[in-house]
Amino acid sequence: MPPDQGYVYILANGYKRLYTGLTTSLAQRIREHKERVHPESFTARYNIDQLVYYECYESISRAIAREKEIKALLRVKKIQLIVSLNPTWQDLSLEWGQLIEPFDESKLRPPVTF
Repeated sequence: MPPDQGYVYILANGYKRLYTGLTTSLAQRIREHKERVHPESFTARYNIDQLVYYECYESISRAIAREKEIKALLRVKKIQLIVSLNPTWQDLSLEWGQLIEPFDESKLRPPVTF
């Protein structure tokens, strides 16, 4: 990852309360939200830890500008942004860090020949 790369992200909780943030390390920052590293923070107090939207930028200055744009949006516009790419509001980080089952060739069917 280039050191100047940045991510803008939106988190939600089950009641669709939203939080917009900025980071240079998305996986690490989302893990911090989920582990409530800062227990007095807004996201920890309202259990906001589901990653529902994010954007990646090659420049941290562009990411900062985009974060300001998103924070200035009306709530309805933020919801439209989320739904445009994640209509079911699934937590995009749920499977991060999970082990991937090795590919098992024995479960493949033999090719059909004619």
